[in-house]
Amino acid sequence: MRSLALLLVGWLAAFGVGEEAKVLKINVRRGIIEESDLQKRDTLNSTLRNRIGLYTIDIGIGNPPQRISALIDTGSSDALINTNVSQLCEQPSRPCAPSGTYNANASSTSQYINSLFNISYVDGSGAGGDFVADDVRISGKQVTGVQLGVAYKSSSPQSVLGIGLPSNEALAARGRRNGGDKNAEYVNLPAKMVQDGVIGSNSYSLWLNDIDSPEGSILFGGIDTARFQEPLVSMPMQKVDGRFSEFFITMTGLQLDNSSLASNLRLAVLLDSGSTFTYLPDKVAQSVYSSLNARFDTKSGAAFVPCSLASQSQSLRFDFTSPASVTVPVRELVIPPEKLSAKPVSFGDGVPACYLGIMPTSGSGGGAGSTTASVLGDTFLRSAYVVYDLEGHTIALANTVYNATGTDIKEIPSNGKIPGVVEARDPVRATTGLPGQRSGAAAGGTVASPFAAVVLGVVVSVMICWS
Repeated sequence: MRSLALLLVGWLAAFGVGEEAKVLKINVRRGIIEESDLQKRDTLNSTLRNRIGLYTIDIGIGNPPQRISALIDTGSSDALINTNVSQLCEQPSRPCAPSGTYNANASSTSQYINSLFNISYVDGSGAGGDFVADDVRISGKQVTGVQLGVAYKSSSPQSVLGIGLPSNEALAARGRRNGGDKNAEYVNLPAKMVQDGVIGSNSYSLWLNDIDSPEGSILFGGIDTARFQEPLVSMPMQKVDGRFSEFFITMTGLQLDNSSLASNLRLAVLLDSGSTFTYLPDKVAQSVYSSLNARFDTKSGAAFVPCSLASQSQSLRFDFTSPASVTVPVRELVIPPEKLSAKPVSFGDGVPACYLGIMPTSGSGGGAGSTTASVLGDTFLRSAYVVYDLEGHTIALANTVYNATGTDIKEIPSNGKIPGVVEARDPVRATTGLPGQRSGAAAGGTVASPFAAVVLGVVVSVMICWS
């Protein structure tokens, strides 16, 4: 009888019966930074790049837990946590109150590490202060001794939870640039979750849902096959200066329905959930504007289309190494101003104008080229299901299933293959768009003529009216 019981236990273990999958699902909420929290500006150029449309998760830091609503950011690797005694957060308007603040002295488990925390983001915001270690509660699980950057100086009221690769941590990156400690990496949150046994692999999948949905989800350590359309195609990340530091993959083409806008590209693009918009090389963006009859306004640094475009059935297809592609319905790119906490906008003839969720990398469109990275931000990511494998240095892409209600969660094994994944055939290596490479002109490929309807950087017979 005992041998039969042991045989049964072995059989159950072999098939994973009774074993709890080491995954952690967290709902992400879509929100905006209210206008009262932003500096008043005559133009929107800076605020558009300042993560106005953002996705946040709730975490508790310390003991007892202090609630923080943090921007979930795949484009950075440090946790920037605003403190209650920073110059910004102590202002009479209390701009940090909606997202919460952290007081290390009020936690029984906080441990001071050093005062070397200093980070800058490409949108111009940044912070500085102390590194501390403290416990983090996330979706009912506790992760011990997580290294956090406590921002005593900050330019944004929003805390940021960077979940990128350790080599992109600010201290390590700064050390490589300035000849300091080139190995100053630490175990950030995703890796610490593996160490503590919360998840089985340093990986996660992101599902943001459609433009009208108030929330999506991030699944640490696994995938949810009910939320994407097969195939799920994996491809290698692209190295930056010889190392895997950011989530760059290679984009090979762009189509509007059956019309090619750019082909034979070998363009590095960054997958960044902390970016509201998608940024493409100027001439590629121009081709999109021409095809959609968009108007680029140099004052605001944004492209506009009639809001009625959201009712059209057109789609943009982003191509990567075959057979990977993601189709983005144009309606997902048409953003009403109120979704960005912006004032109503109209064309000169009174037709309501909406933002188009694609921007030129130069920010103005006037240059022939730029070293600014191309970014696939939230306007792309809402149409994609993205799996980030930080151990295997691969990205897997599939088309999303909007408003999925079912669930079918599968664990990604440590150092193992993503379940059901199809590997890209002959992965294309990026030859342009990586930091230090030019990303303008044709981005190494062929771009359709962009000048049929609009010249980027010059508004032709169009007046943008701000209400």
